[in-house]
Amino acid sequence: MDQNNRPRAEAWFRYADDLGIGPYYLDRAAQATPDFSGAPSSVSGRAGAPDEIATPVPASSPAIAAAAAPKRAPDPAPPVIQRAAGVSLFESTDRIEGDTLDRIRTDITPTCTRCKLHKARKQIVFGVGNPKAELVFVGEGPGRDEDEQGEPFVGRAGKLLTQMIEAMSLKREDVYICNVVKCRPPENRLPEKDEIATCSPFLQRQLGVIAPKVICCLGACSAQTLLETTQGISRFRGEWFDYRGAKLIATYHPAYLLRNPAAKGEVWKDLQKVMAHLGLQPKRR
Repeated sequence: MDQNNRPRAEAWFRYADDLGIGPYYLDRAAQATPDFSGAPSSVSGRAGAPDEIATPVPASSPAIAAAAAPKRAPDPAPPVIQRAAGVSLFESTDRIEGDTLDRIRTDITPTCTRCKLHKARKQIVFGVGNPKAELVFVGEGPGRDEDEQGEPFVGRAGKLLTQMIEAMSLKREDVYICNVVKCRPPENRLPEKDEIATCSPFLQRQLGVIAPKVICCLGACSAQTLLETTQGISRFRGEWFDYRGAKLIATYHPAYLLRNPAAKGEVWKDLQKVMAHLGLQPKRR
């Protein structure tokens, strides 16, 4: 290790030791992780994940002594979700008797002008997949390719999502894929609060009609919208939450994985939790 970085690393692991999670940083054996594109790769740690630091354990770290002790350190407490102030989107969305995906699509209308996103979009990107899917993936909003084709997740990130789905022994037509907002934000920016507030009730209606067993939020925007929180995704990624009778889990967006391939290992762990809940086995190579 670079001697200039050693004091910082030792301080970090002393902090981990004080929190009682020292053994976590020691038990990080590399495991086979699919790269969602072919041959398996070996990934360990949380390199590339936002708000995370992945540093080797110095030999003199107090965490080593903690790991050698016979008493097992307690598991970290589950994340506490701090909900954003204001009227709950859950409460503001009225359930519609006999609602259907076709009715929701009709209610949005191809000429929707409810928010400013309509000014630059080419078409509304509603959603695609099995209307009775047990698993729904929710992204943030359409990109350029999605705006052109009218289908969510068809660009580079969409191809990676397809590989992720296939690694779970599923096909795109087995799941349902949609976004928080149905129109492309300019320059692929994140949807703004007023745009989310306007469009997310349609997402909630979609989820209500499909009634999936699991909702997998791809990225912070969709997770923060459905969980009604302002916390960063690193605080609760990979944890289970209840959402209107379904189980909800958040993981990193495929676009983030394109920029940070080392984070694929963390996403695969999250997808394995989803597979276990749905009784799926990983695809054999």
